[in-house]
Amino acid sequence: MKPLRKRKVARVVDLDRACVIREGGTEYCIYPLDDVMAVLGKKWALFIIAVLGNNNTTRFNDLLRQLKGISPRTLTDRLKELATEGLIERAVFAEVPLRVEYKLTEAGHRMRKALIPFLQWSIEFEPVRAPAPKLSR
Repeated sequence: MKPLRKRKVARVVDLDRACVIREGGTEYCIYPLDDVMAVLGKKWALFIIAVLGNNNTTRFNDLLRQLKGISPRTLTDRLKELATEGLIERAVFAEVPLRVEYKLTEAGHRMRKALIPFLQWSIEFEPVRAPAPKLSR
């Protein structure tokens, strides 16, 4: 497990009691989510996690092809951030041309699996939208 970095969000002692989820006699402090949410909340991060989780290993250009609309720069940035958080692993092979492959780490697989109940909830929670009214001329 990687060492904790300095928190991006300062702890406020007065909020410590409020920033706890109590469930089944256990208290869960929400502060550890700061770093992970700072990365996962960025555009494309969850899409990258989805693609890497569906494949064993994936090369950069394969990711670029599958994630239509992402720029190479954004993909590079997100891959670095996800690797820094310990969610993906980057393997470089000394070949000509150079080959780089990405895959989820064990922590990445666990996080991806933990997202499934949240995704199911969000689908159920999504309001049913009535069709937009047609404008008459």
